[in-house]
This record gives sequence, structure tokens and C-alpha cells, in this order.
Amino acid sequence: MQKINRNVVLALLSLTSLIFLLFQLCYYKFYLSQKNGAAFSKVRGSQSGQESIRWHVVRKFLGLISSHNIPVYLIDPLILGLVDKDIEQIRSSPDGPSPECKYFCTPRDFTTFALLDKTWKHEVGLFRTAEKMGFQWLKIINKDPRLDGMDDLSGMEIPLHYIFKLASHAIHLVVFYERSGNFLWHGPLRLKQHMDRKFVPFRKLHFGRYPGAYEKPELLLVSIDDLKVQIPKNPSSFLEEMSHSRFLECRYREARAFFQLYPDDASLDAVEFRKKAKSLLHLAALTLNNLGVKFWLSSGTCLGWYRQCNVIPYSKDVDLGIFIRDYKADIIPAFQNAGLPLKHKFGKVEDSLELSFQGEGDVKLDIFFFYEEDDHIWNGGTQAKSGKKFKYLFPKFTLCWTEFVELKVHVPCETLQYVEANYGLEWKVPVKTWDWKSSPFNVQDNGVWPIDEWDNVIQIY
Repeated sequence: MQKINRNVVLALLSLTSLIFLLFQLCYYKFYLSQKNGAAFSKVRGSQSGQESIRWHVVRKFLGLISSHNIPVYLIDPLILGLVDKDIEQIRSSPDGPSPECKYFCTPRDFTTFALLDKTWKHEVGLFRTAEKMGFQWLKIINKDPRLDGMDDLSGMEIPLHYIFKLASHAIHLVVFYERSGNFLWHGPLRLKQHMDRKFVPFRKLHFGRYPGAYEKPELLLVSIDDLKVQIPKNPSSFLEEMSHSRFLECRYREARAFFQLYPDDASLDAVEFRKKAKSLLHLAALTLNNLGVKFWLSSGTCLGWYRQCNVIPYSKDVDLGIFIRDYKADIIPAFQNAGLPLKHKFGKVEDSLELSFQGEGDVKLDIFFFYEEDDHIWNGGTQAKSGKKFKYLFPKFTLCWTEFVELKVHVPCETLQYVEANYGLEWKVPVKTWDWKSSPFNVQDNGVWPIDEWDNVIQIY
């Protein structure tokens, strides 16, 4: 009897183990595999395996955001680069250009989409639905720089990035915010101390190493790889913009410390000058942008942005820099048509060109053209009465975006080196008496213009 019971028990255990094993297999096949992407059915004409998983993860993500009425658009540079090559065919074909999975099946660890913050505010429901669909998610928040100012440096935290992961693929959702300069901005991706740094390969993400600034894109709804997605209407323009999108915030904390040492000039004259300088800068930006000429804040205007987040009231002018390679003959007539008469033109395109235009009242706009050498960059200066030439040397620099007096505008990314070259290590100390021929730390003599060229290189109006 005891022997029989033992055999019965062993048989029951074996049967139970077999049933449990079958249950696990069925559960994996019909639930987990669909949830985590391990056994997705193939998209038409696509490869199997990892390629199919990527496509299905994107499809499930698009279904997720569609169920919550969240308008996202594709900004993945790898996919947009492929789409751009076929853009005419994609635009003309409602079902996409190819029966094969050509775009969303490309080898990569993630796909990147963008979200405009003002179009969506309901997070909780989305995350619950995402979890039910098998997604793991991560939310990255940080301070809202738009709330920073001289009076308040606290800044409430806002969501900057979301990451949704399913199986071996991730969706990076970048949140864009509108700024007062009428442009879009996204913040950096900085992980909090408690966050899992192995959640996705963060170093590979295309957006997040630096903040970025973009124009508001016009969007186009297309079908690619059997999926309806919105993309920038001109992918190549977006990709070009992306490559030069790095953004620098104004340094309000340092500016406030500066004003504690050197109280700001709040006189009526200072207020009026700053108002005129802001108006002049906006008009200059509009004029140059319409011409497609890239420029940046230079000299005292750059110093004012970097040191005190404002126009220096005793500077009496607005200073801009332009690489000579970007010079266009239309610049002078364009400014004159905008109501800014030419005040002087010194130098020539080949050497030491500078322009000055008269703004409202006694505020003028100075445009300095920069020339690139092997190991440095320089702009020139000319003394009208003597024909003497001067050269101002700067270390090589790149350009970043910033927001200044409610305007999206370029500044040198290597701002400190740029400012130190011009104003020395004591640039934080205000100097109200400034001689452009001797005060700059980077000035050097550059010869004299031949007298027979004066009529062309020294023009005063």
C-alpha cells in the first residue's frame, strides 16, 4: 500500500510538472511574446527577428500615443536621413514607397520622436496604459529655465524626456517647449542619482547631451513601412538644423552676483537705450535672417549677454559678428531698406571689412566681419583719419544658440575664451572708458591702407 501511494504521488508530481510546463509555454507564446516583442509577426516584406521587433515596438508606441490623442512627430536622424532620400516618392504615395520594411527596421537601439509640451498634459493615464502594453518607462525632469530671472532662480521642474522600452528596443520621446523668442527648445538629459543608467544606452541618444533650439517645424503626415507618422515637412532642413542646435542659457546666477557688486543702471537714459538697442537687434536679426546670413553677438553685446544677461547701458551700440564667407552684397541695401542708413564702411571684402548703420537716436549697429586662419580667427578695424589698420585675434570658436532680449540668436559656444580674448581676465569688472584702438587685449597693429585705396576702404556717410 505504501509502495502504491509512493508511485501515485510520483505520477501526480510528474503530471503536475508537465501541466505547469505546458502552461508556461502557452503563457509565453500568447501573452509575454506579444507583450515584449519576442515573437512578433512579420511586417510585410520585412526581415524577421530584431528587425521585426523594432517595427512592432514603434507600431505599439504609435498605438499607445494615439489612444491618448498625443500628437508626436518623428525626429530620429537615422530614419529621417533615409526618408529624405525618398521624400518625393513618400509624398506622392499614400501607402509609402516600398512594400518592404525599409525605415523602422534599420539596426538601432531606439527610435526618437518629439512632443510639443502644450499639446498634452495627462501623464498618469498614458503610463498606466503603457505598462499594460508591456512597456517599461522612464521620465527625466529638470528645472524650467524659462522661469529663471534676476529675481527668481528656483525654477519648477518640468518633464524633458520620456523613454519607453519594450523588449530590446526603446522609444525616446523628447519634449519641446516654446520660448519667448518664438522658437522651440528641448532640455538636456541628466539622470538623477537613483536612476538606472543601464536602462537604455543613454550615450547613444541623439537628443539630450546638450539643450537644443529649433524653429517651429511644419509637419507632414506620411505612411512609411505601413505606419502613419508625422515628420518635418523638409527633413533635410531639420537635419541641418539639428547639427547646429546646441543652446546656451543665460547665466542668471552669475549675473545676479555681478549686480550685487555693481548695481545696475536703472536711470531713464539706461532704460531708453536698452529699449532702443533691443529694437535695433530685433530689426537686424530679421534683416539678416531674411538674407540667410548667419551672425552672432560680438564685442560689448556678447559681453553684456554673458556677464549680466542684458545690454550694457553705457556701450551705446549693438555689435554683431559675421564670417566673411557668409558676406552678401545685399546686406547694405537690405539694411537701408529696413530704415537703417549706412554710417560707415571700412575695409573691403578681402580684408578688414566692417559696416556701421545708424539706428534710432544715437544707437548704432556695428557689424564686424571675421576672417579664418589656420589657428585663429580675426576681425579688422580702421582709423578713418590716419588709414591705420588694426587686427583683433580670437581663438577658433563654434556657434551656439541662446535667448537674448526675447530673441533667438547665436553666440560663440566657447564664450569665456571669446570674451577673455577681447576683454582680458578682468572682464567681470565694468570699464566705461574704452578705446577701440588700444583697450582690447587682442588688438595689434596691421599696417596702413595705401592712400590710393582710401576712397574705397574708408567711406563715411
